[in-house]
Amino acid sequence: MKTHLALLAATGLMAACTQTAPADMAGTSQSDRVATANLRTATNASVGTATATEVPGGVRIALTVNGVPQGPHGVHVHTTGRCDAPDFTTAGGHWNPTSMQHGSKNPAGPHAGDMPNLLVGTDGTGSIEFTLPSGTFEGLLDADGSAFVVHAGADDLMTDPSGNSGGRFACGVFNAA
Repeated sequence: MKTHLALLAATGLMAACTQTAPADMAGTSQSDRVATANLRTATNASVGTATATEVPGGVRIALTVNGVPQGPHGVHVHTTGRCDAPDFTTAGGHWNPTSMQHGSKNPAGPHAGDMPNLLVGTDGTGSIEFTLPSGTFEGLLDADGSAFVVHAGADDLMTDPSGNSGGRFACGVFNAA
């Protein structure tokens, strides 16, 4: 009986190892489509990188910063690929192709470019990864492009249109890799 059960278990294990993914699951690994935004302050100091990667179900943003003031900071994809100092208002508002309101805590939100707050440590460094589920790579790199902005303060994740996250501390334009 033990031999029979062991044989059945081994057969089941071999069958599981030889199964193929259903057609709709094929190609669900990360793609080769990547865009990078080099983040700079108004004084042109380099403070990090935001990397966008096309993934199943959205656009994955990986953000790494250094030389940023300690504490929480609102971080967002903005609608226009321009970062003119000193205030980076040329980046436009938050990326919002679906006409939602701002914030994950807002019942009428979020914007496609809304992300959780970035927490920066006492050493001035921080990182976060987040998938923008309503974002597309085509939208990110449309005719006028898009930018990534690190705000001076925390985002309350609810107040439309910007979460009361303060001025724009750093900005970078996404460019395809």
